[in-house]
This record gives sequence, structure tokens and C-alpha cells, in this order.
Amino acid sequence: MSTLKRFLKYIIWLVLFFIFSEFLINVGLASSYKPLERKDSFEQVVIQDAESTLVNGKIIGTINNPAEIDGKYLRIDIYSERNMLLGTRYIDLEKATSSQEFKVFYELEDSTSYEISIVNEKTDQELKIIPDEWTKPEIVLATALTFLIFWG
Repeated sequence: MSTLKRFLKYIIWLVLFFIFSEFLINVGLASSYKPLERKDSFEQVVIQDAESTLVNGKIIGTINNPAEIDGKYLRIDIYSERNMLLGTRYIDLEKATSSQEFKVFYELEDSTSYEISIVNEKTDQELKIIPDEWTKPEIVLATALTFLIFWG
């Protein structure tokens, strides 16, 4: 019976630790992201989320009617507080009927604004691409594997 109680205590502590860490992660991420200012008035591109921290950022949006501008590139310029160009990212516009979603993740320090335009060709100044954000199941799996490695 004491083994079952000990096992139950470990499970309870594990669940409490998971809830506590989820709370700290969500509060920490929410407080570190600040909104990016948009410098253009390009209505064909709708931005759902544009935020940055001190070291990285993300821009998530949708391009409406990309068939009208097929074969071109969506250019996203990232600027600092003093309006210095930090980097550029290009998105290939595909043939789609109504809309095309895009996600841009970048590693740049002190980015505060961005500008969107459509260009015919890419240049050599594109940003370093980083992987997409992890989903909740991937985070839970990585946490569980890390926990098993250190406890195993």
C-alpha cells in the first residue's frame, strides 16, 4: 500500500509541476512580446499577429487574392526604433484561389516596425530562417523526454 501511495504522490507532484511550469511559460512569453508597428498601408495583406522581443520576432498574416500577383514576392522589411533596416524576408506568392497564409519568424535584436511590399525578384539580403513555433504536443513531448533523461 505504501508503494501505491508513494507512486500517487509522484504523479500529483508531476501534475502540479506541469501546471506551474505552463503558467510561468505563458506569463513569461506574454510579457516579453511587444507589438510591431506597420509602416505601410498595403490592404491586400492582412496581418493577424506581429510581435517582437528583444532578440526575435514573428509576423503572421494572410495575402488576399494572390492570383493577381502570381510569380512575384512579398517583401517584408524589418526596422529598428531609429528606422534602420535590420533585415528582409521574402515570401513566394503561389497560385491560390482566395488567400495564402504566411508565417515569418526571425532573429533580430530590437526590431520595432515592419513594412510590406510586392517585388518582382529577390535580392541577397534575406534574413536567416528559423523553424516554426512548436505546438503544444511537441512542447509536452520534449518536456517529458527531458524529464525522463534526467530522472532515468
